[in-house]
Amino acid sequence: MSQHRSLRAAVTLGGKRNVLKRFERLEVLKKRGQWKAGDRITGLRKTKKDA
Repeated sequence: MSQHRSLRAAVTLGGKRNVLKRFERLEVLKKRGQWKAGDRITGLRKTKKDA
């Protein structure tokens, strides 16, 4: 009997994420100069991970 796809090892599940966490989005926006200290954390603009 074969194993179900959802039960794969954690190593194989570590693929590329296309959604960033809030702190990751802040880092990207700071590098681009689109966010300054004191700005709101909620309602951040959409960002893509820099390559």
